Amino acid sequence: MTTVLLAPDGFKGSITAVAATAALAAGWHDARPGDLALARPMADGGEGTLEAFLAAVPGARRMPVRVTGPHGREVAASWALLPPTAAAPRGTGVVDLASTSGIELLEGRLRPLDADTRGFGQAIAAALDHGVSRLILGIGSSASTDGGFGVLAALGARITDAAGADTAPGLRGLRTAVRLDRSGLRPPPAGGAVVLTDVRSPLIGPAGAAAVFGPQKGLLDLSAADAALAHAAVLLDTDPFAPGAGAAGGTGAALRAWGAELVPGAEVVADLIGLADAVARADVVITGEGAFDASSGAGKVPGRIASLAGPRPVALVAGRIAPDADTSAFTTTISLADLAGSSAAAIADPARWLRAAGRALAERIGSLPPATGGRNS
Repeated sequence: MTTVLLAPDGFKGSITAVAATAALAAGWHDARPGDLALARPMADGGEGTLEAFLAAVPGARRMPVRVTGPHGREVAASWALLPPTAAAPRGTGVVDLASTSGIELLEGRLRPLDADTRGFGQAIAAALDHGVSRLILGIGSSASTDGGFGVLAALGARITDAAGADTAPGLRGLRTAVRLDRSGLRPPPAGGAVVLTDVRSPLIGPAGAAAVFGPQKGLLDLSAADAALAHAAVLLDTDPFAPGAGAAGGTGAALRAWGAELVPGAEVVADLIGLADAVARADVVITGEGAFDASSGAGKVPGRIASLAGPRPVALVAGRIAPDADTSAFTTTISLADLAGSSAAAIADPARWLRAAGRALAERIGSLPPATGGRNS
């Protein structure tokens, strides 16, 4: 019997990490029904982070909450409560921006000036109200470029314009902000707050939040947005060039100024869900993500999984694999676009093609023993 570890990230906008894991497992068992599959859906702080914790941490509880989405309307969301530990006796709260203020919630109707992060802050406030000892905050898949001021406002800060009035939500309000009053701002919990992100971009400049991520959020005047973010850094009294400050439209900078620590998302998620222990039990490892490109090896899920796998056969499944991507860390790769005949076909029915990929990998590497480690060594 072979033990296969399935640890993909979500395929953004197509299928969650939990569903992708289940489809890969089903395909593997189509070809090798007697094998043991270990499911460890992964995330790096973006879409699917909450679900990864709920799926992998025994005793984790979903905590429903209603928040203001990036479109300004109320949405049903949730945060996760992890069981108490010695370091967090009242539990740890996991909150992700994707499910509260994420771009997918806009359903293609981008709001470059008005989308904000209030909903994310409201969910954080709900976790604080519950009394958690520690926070884990995932900040991928942002819909806005509000410098994280929506988060701070939801946590009790007041942002005002030259007339002393509260600013509007989003980048529109950020452009007119002249004062950030932190007197009512709630502090992080006693055990601290860590921010999971796979983005190391600074807040401003040619590699900053507006220049790199603004176009995908519909921003047209990037220089004006960059200037607003530079002013936000002054109000926050934070270094605009700190790595990760530009994550989630500047939310990284705001959370850093709040007192949170920015950390590589995939590494921390892997540690918290016990991925290293699962790898030690496995003979074969499968990971994946929606698009594997030149940036995927640094800080994202597939690169982290490959580094943990050691000498074990490790396979990559991706919606598409860019021609310039370095796949040398993987024993074998499968592109769903190639399997399905096109990217559009793969996106239309990702579970079908992930199952096909799992079946193909079982036939290709299911009987390969690892060089060392694993159950069959």
